[in-house]
Amino acid sequence: MAYQAGGQRPAPRPVPETSDVQAYLEDYAGLVEAVSFPSLVVDHCWDVLLANSAFRSLFGGVGPHPTAMPGDNFLRFVLFHPDAPTVLGEHEASWCLPMLAHFARTVESHGPDHGLQAIRRDIAQDPIMEAAYRHGLPHWIRSVGESAVEQDGAVRPLLHPDPRWGATDCRIVVETSRTLEELGCTRLTFVLREARRTPSRERRTRRTSSSHLRVVPAAAAD
Repeated sequence: MAYQAGGQRPAPRPVPETSDVQAYLEDYAGLVEAVSFPSLVVDHCWDVLLANSAFRSLFGGVGPHPTAMPGDNFLRFVLFHPDAPTVLGEHEASWCLPMLAHFARTVESHGPDHGLQAIRRDIAQDPIMEAAYRHGLPHWIRSVGESAVEQDGAVRPLLHPDPRWGATDCRIVVETSRTLEELGCTRLTFVLREARRTPSRERRTRRTSSSHLRVVPAAAAD
């Protein structure tokens, strides 16, 4: 199994280069690959260290993007890739806003960090995301509650390219072993559920530069 899904980088993100760590990651890659559900390991910036075949299959149909491929940085994919809504159902409410809120919390807890600051700069350069971050996000959190920011246990809609799944839900299961925690990494698995969903036109629409998040008034996004 390759460390990266999507083939954009030939090697994993930097980790302490000891033989024990490298051996652990190689064995852990085998464990992740053995899971039938989409599964990936990310660092605190959502850079992807490991991803399995099921993850690559889920996102195999998305088009190229210079900075937001799902196998490179999953947060950037959710926020910036125009194809994200074609795979992530109810993209704004179920994926974009919760992960944007999670990012905001991470920025507060980590302090100065080059990787996080780079993502924050990219958000600031995107009028839609900047408006959501500054104006829409606080209102959304007050409306839905702090629990909506949590990743583990969240049930979110997916539009799986495999017709055996189609429009369905997944439960996000977050697991962090002691070694992964020491590396600042977390594993997420999207446990696909049997309940089928009926896809709507809105959930399959690609986000364009002229669109705006519905949680943000159009005037705020200008």
